[in-house]
Amino acid sequence: MDNILEINDLWVRFHTDGGIVNALNGVSLSLKHGETLGLVGETGAGKTTLAKSIMQLIPSPPGKIERGEILFNNENILNADINKIRSIRGKQISMIFQDPMSSLNPVITVGEQIAEVIETHGNITHGEALEGAAEMLKTVGIAKDRLNDYPHQFSGGMKQRVVIAIALACNPRVLIADEPTTALDVTIQAQVLEMMRELKSLYNTATILITHDLGVVAQMCERVAILYAGEIVEIGNLQHIYKRTAHPYTKGLLGAIPKIHVNERRLNPIEGLMPDPMLTAEGCSFAPRCGNAAEECRRRHPGMIEVEPMHFARCISPDILWLGKEGVKS
Repeated sequence: MDNILEINDLWVRFHTDGGIVNALNGVSLSLKHGETLGLVGETGAGKTTLAKSIMQLIPSPPGKIERGEILFNNENILNADINKIRSIRGKQISMIFQDPMSSLNPVITVGEQIAEVIETHGNITHGEALEGAAEMLKTVGIAKDRLNDYPHQFSGGMKQRVVIAIALACNPRVLIADEPTTALDVTIQAQVLEMMRELKSLYNTATILITHDLGVVAQMCERVAILYAGEIVEIGNLQHIYKRTAHPYTKGLLGAIPKIHVNERRLNPIEGLMPDPMLTAEGCSFAPRCGNAAEECRRRHPGMIEVEPMHFARCISPDILWLGKEGVKS
């Protein structure tokens, strides 16, 4: 099978005292062996919820995966028991969390934190696990003699390298990187991304890269999925998303990026805010912010249209419908 991970019609709700939060609304996604897929969307779109759903880390209560399936190696892991999930989590599917400052235990050495993962999933002694931890530090560009240092003795970029070492310690088949460079300055971001690219070529790990930064996606990914209000609104390869953009939201994201060669006095943000996730819209969730929205957009919820082979967009705009029937305009 070509896909190592498939997500089909995933719905996640958070049942709070204030009401029901509609976090994910029928998300479908696939990840191929060795592929890097970029998952892009603004804050609150549901990116981290999707990642935690794959890892089975949705806090319950209040969170609940209401329906759908997550297929890993063609097995629906939503039906697996907790022991099965623990054997998969960290060993076959790993995650780099958003903030390296809070991801590491401040009172345990980094060596012990890496060794814990190796020891948990391998039939080895603690000493052997520490040797493996030292090798992982070396792999991510940190000297082995820092094995017994504590997290506060590392810079932000070094902490992120340690977090990556923990995630890759058992050579997982799928890595979920949740905004791995957000807390870092630009120079360190570039170093961390280059290191991730090298490690991907070394281990051939399939990766879901969650980010706000479309520049990072262009550097790192083969395919891109755009998430808005808990739904995938466009998905395709880099050429599709950057050169033959279909969905108005994706166009807005790209249009908001400053252009070095254009003398602009002001940025071009997308007007308005994402809809309240406690309210269910009858029509398109992006319609209140879309300059091309018609009355039908506010009445009918759009499905995914195949704009061209392997390029899909969730829109009922006449232009998108025409593209889906006739192919890409020249």
